[in-house]
Amino acid sequence: MNTKLISLVLTSVALSVVAKAAPFLAIGDGAELFATGSVGIRADDNIFLSPNATSDVIFDITPGAQLTFGKDAQLKGALTLVDDFSNYSSNSKLNTDLFSGDFAADYSDGKLKLDFSTGFHELNQNTADIHGLTRRDVSSATAKGETEVSQITSVSAGLLYTHTHYKRTGYGDSDDYTVPLNFYYKWTPKVDLSAGYQYRYYQIPRALGLDSTDNYFNVGARGEFTPKLNGQFTVGLTQRQFSHAPDETMLGLDAHLTYAYSEKTSVQFGASSAPDTAPQGQQEKNTSLNVAVTTDISDQWKVNASVSWRAIDYLTRTDHFVEGSVGATYIINTYVNLVGAYTYRNNMSVLSGSEFTENVFSIAANLRY
Repeated sequence: MNTKLISLVLTSVALSVVAKAAPFLAIGDGAELFATGSVGIRADDNIFLSPNATSDVIFDITPGAQLTFGKDAQLKGALTLVDDFSNYSSNSKLNTDLFSGDFAADYSDGKLKLDFSTGFHELNQNTADIHGLTRRDVSSATAKGETEVSQITSVSAGLLYTHTHYKRTGYGDSDDYTVPLNFYYKWTPKVDLSAGYQYRYYQIPRALGLDSTDNYFNVGARGEFTPKLNGQFTVGLTQRQFSHAPDETMLGLDAHLTYAYSEKTSVQFGASSAPDTAPQGQQEKNTSLNVAVTTDISDQWKVNASVSWRAIDYLTRTDHFVEGSVGATYIINTYVNLVGAYTYRNNMSVLSGSEFTENVFSIAANLRY
């Protein structure tokens, strides 16, 4: 896609901001079809997350559609389809057209809760341990269920599967199977105590590393802990077993909490500790902390800020990855909003080739009709 076409699309979106939004399409009883889209621009000073930074300006155009069904019904869900076009000003060979599709449905009758989701995502984004815009396809499926055993107890179980197919040498396809089992006891009307076990099997090519099996034994709680604090957490021990290596044991932790500081401001806390396997086959022990704040300045303006820290223990070294962001959203109407953000990323490592710093400034117009 050339620059003139990108400019034309950006101009069209700018005009649509002041125009009357189109209505959604109702399909039968409780089903609605929405057109979605986003047009944005990013200034990235390190597109490959490399010690020798390469900068570029990227134009993003993301048309999509969403079909929702089951409004006000026990069974409800949504099908979301998105096509993401990224166009690089100076490095046109990096231009991508990435598709993603997701389907999610849930059922609840008060005593039984069921959730199902599946998705397919074409990715080209960097992460803390994937640098250089590595193309990969991720397919996933999740099924979870929870049912009451008595008035004060319930049990839940699930199956999560993810397959990642890499399209670059040095990376190997992986299969990730996770089975969580939990027992809940109603300690107070608003808080449940839990005891759980999670099984995880991670498979990679033998040429890259070892398959692993994780057993996470945990206890925890969920619910409204105070009038302003709610969420859930588990803590315990994780034992990682290898096909041809000694077992390893580490602290297991998974916490997600929200604190309502005021009617307009909320604070989200997160923490985790778990083993993992890097895309190149190295074993990892990950510990992470994050906090995010969102506040509504007015009916039209919302601002947010977040910071996260992740320690990646590769057994022979430990990298420290820090990410922070600030942003603002201007709600023009029900259908259109403008978003501006700044993101900072930094990876500290004893390996000079693994160190990097990145600054990204972005602005986008998001639409949902």
